[in-house]
Amino acid sequence: MSPLDTLLTDIAQRHLRIETLESRRRDSLDFHEVSVLELRDALEAAYRAGTEHGRKGKKRNASSG
Repeated sequence: MSPLDTLLTDIAQRHLRIETLESRRRDSLDFHEVSVLELRDALEAAYRAGTEHGRKGKKRNASSG
């Protein structure tokens, strides 16, 4: 599993109560009902993770250049 897949799975588990992001080929397992608040929290977590990733990239580039 790639680092991105791991991160997204962690966000889905913590904020949306979704066990896996892998398709299990059953509607009852692959479709989930989530509240707008849970969805907002998950999107915010993904945004923050992306922002943090960008900051780390800038720090690496600044120290190597």
